[in-house]
Amino acid sequence: MIVRILTFLLLLTAILAAGEKNEKCPLMTADDIDEEQLIEYEGIKVFFCCQECRKHFNAQPKYVIKASLDLLPQFTAMKDRLKLDDIKLLTQRYCPVQSKYLVTPDSPTVEYKGVKIYLWDEDAVKTWNADPHGCAKRAKDAGLLPQLDKP
Repeated sequence: MIVRILTFLLLLTAILAAGEKNEKCPLMTADDIDEEQLIEYEGIKVFFCCQECRKHFNAQPKYVIKASLDLLPQFTAMKDRLKLDDIKLLTQRYCPVQSKYLVTPDSPTVEYKGVKIYLWDEDAVKTWNADPHGCAKRAKDAGLLPQLDKP
């Protein structure tokens, strides 16, 4: 009996969550969604601003969901079922060049003063490499590189 009640509650939670949708892209977090750029994950629709963000999501869906849960209300009730507490987030959350773009463990990286820095894409890597000290200073001042604060 308890199993049936729990199953019903999980199903009800998924149905209610399916009615919600994200308004901002969970990767390019300042960008509005494009209704045509969507993926269905675990029966829930996730909207993106572009195809590139869909590709990034598909590479690490649970990571993106956990990192952007505030932008993905449709997954809030599924947090336990998806085991999001088991996902370890990077210390650095956003690209230091594209400050509203979420980085993941699969993002391109550079080494700066012995510390790994995650960037959004190869264009951001080029921008970083053109002025690493300036990029690092601006990003650190903006609070985007917490790993540089570690002793």
